[in-house]
Amino acid sequence: MNPMSTTLIISILFGWLAGWLVNYLADVLPVTRRFSQPTCPQCAAPFSWQDYLFHRACSNGHARKTRLWIVQIIILAASVYTAVKPPAKLGYFLGLILIIYFGVIFVIDLEHRLILHETSIFGAVFGLIVGTVAHKISATLLGGLGGLLIMLTFYGLGVLFARVRTKRLIAMGQEADDEEALGSGDVILVTILGFIVGWPLIWLCLLYGILLGGLFSLGLILWLIVSGRYHKNALMTFIPYGPYFITTAVLIVYFPKLLERIVPG
Repeated sequence: MNPMSTTLIISILFGWLAGWLVNYLADVLPVTRRFSQPTCPQCAAPFSWQDYLFHRACSNGHARKTRLWIVQIIILAASVYTAVKPPAKLGYFLGLILIIYFGVIFVIDLEHRLILHETSIFGAVFGLIVGTVAHKISATLLGGLGGLLIMLTFYGLGVLFARVRTKRLIAMGQEADDEEALGSGDVILVTILGFIVGWPLIWLCLLYGILLGGLFSLGLILWLIVSGRYHKNALMTFIPYGPYFITTAVLIVYFPKLLERIVPG
């Protein structure tokens, strides 16, 4: 067996296991905040480990989420890509662990609008390790500090906007909620991404993340208008920004040549 075939088999095997781990953590952490037996999101029936491992329906017959298969395929493909073109200095296995971390944050924030303290603690330690391996320690620390300070500024503006939003909801006769434009979890996430991508690339990570989020919001509004579902409260709905920051961090770490084409020099 030639080295390329061995690499492909290993990357497929570890990619499938990595996808399963991302799905498992995205299922249990928002519910229990720890490693625990997964349960059906529709009826709370506990899965047997055999049924969960092989993606079978729960004991009451509820099918698994479509997300499960999407994540498995994307993570498996990412594993193969990382094996063929590992990120500079990180190598395959450290690159794969980073993909798992990115995947867990992406899915949980997209589905629950949550960036958990448990994943943030792990991310801070892991981000420092990745940053130290990928570039100089000064770039790692400056990246984290830059991300923290920039996001604290945006967080303050988000608090002000949330207050305006609350007043408007009350004026419209609706109950106020606890929605935030940006949460403290977003601040911590960008600090971690600063460790990972370093200084000054954290600027691009933030810029493109905000632009991606804005484009998605614009597309969503246009879709609501075209489908006749638009209402005056649509502009008062917040979206999770974690997935967009993660997406741009993935581009920076795993597709540096693409980044060079977008931002020459």
